[in-house]
Amino acid sequence: MNRLRALFLAPSAAFTVVLFLAPMAIIVGYSFMTRGVYGGVTGPWTVENYQRLFDPLYGVILWRSLVMSTLATALCLLIAFPLALFIARAEEKRKNIYLYLVILPFWTSFLVRTYAWMFLLRDSGLINSVLLSLHVIQKPLPLLYNETAVVVGLVYGYLPFAVLPLYSNLERMDKNLLEAAADLGATQWETIRRVVLPLCAPGMRAAGVLVFIPCLGAYLTPDLLGGGKSIMIGNLIQNQFTTARDWPFGAAISLALMALVMVLLLALLRRDGEEAL
Repeated sequence: MNRLRALFLAPSAAFTVVLFLAPMAIIVGYSFMTRGVYGGVTGPWTVENYQRLFDPLYGVILWRSLVMSTLATALCLLIAFPLALFIARAEEKRKNIYLYLVILPFWTSFLVRTYAWMFLLRDSGLINSVLLSLHVIQKPLPLLYNETAVVVGLVYGYLPFAVLPLYSNLERMDKNLLEAAADLGATQWETIRRVVLPLCAPGMRAAGVLVFIPCLGAYLTPDLLGGGKSIMIGNLIQNQFTTARDWPFGAAISLALMALVMVLLLALLRRDGEEAL
């Protein structure tokens, strides 16, 4: 039986080694090497790439990334919870329709959807054009190429990642608990605050992780909607591998970001384990 199990697991193990562990080993090796004269990597081995991470300039970029990712995650949870609750309480024949509408944006390229937001937010875009035609404003509002536009793009792009786990959690909730709360005189708001929210806390944490991690490493949305004025850690990594051609430093930043995400995940798992006990 052990041999049969090992035989069936061999393809997935080989897949993991080839497509994950091997590239990771290359990135780790690159992070300890020196940038070549014309880019790429060369000797000697050094830890200078990791020492550069403590430069205040990169600290500001990391702090901006954390703040914007946290804000986008909070907004996603704030919007996703009532939406997921509405879908969970909807009629059975309409739930699938609502879920299709949630995942419908995934059928379109993320790049195309981001360009659509640029069309909406630019000075001559739809929003400013409508406000100007209604004489609500006298000149176009600066809606594009700022941190607000980046947060809006992040929320729009990753909102479904918050809705789906929350819906899954709310759908499995025992309806008798809601009826019991109503029988005891609890209002709808008290039921949501004291019954629904505590029971869907695991779904909230899962949704937060699924949104926060891609937001933290995002580079396309800040690049297009931020216009280079709201650089995040993902943009910094991209620039090191493309424009600056400093692969060793880009590898060091990538590993540092991965380590930060792993620390956050381990802290979350440890908290879940303590609550389970």
